[in-house]
Amino acid sequence: MDRLTILSGFKQILENYVEDRTLLDNLREEHDMVEDLHINSAHLIDVVLDTETFFDIEIDTEAIERITTVGSCIDIVTGKLDNALSRQ
Repeated sequence: MDRLTILSGFKQILENYVEDRTLLDNLREEHDMVEDLHINSAHLIDVVLDTETFFDIEIDTEAIERITTVGSCIDIVTGKLDNALSRQ
């Protein structure tokens, strides 16, 4: 799955948590989850859970700690999907 497809899926997930629709329309990998998108720590856990369900992956605690930007989340999803494919 390419980064643009993952970004599109992640945008769907974020619709439930980001109030500023302009940010979602112009979502970029550089956007900071807390500073730019205003996602608090409780909602960040919800985003992680929704991401796990949407992409059918498991995100471990170490990976959660690395989530700071949209791009870092895409990196984690890409890594988890790549690992799943290599195990098949």
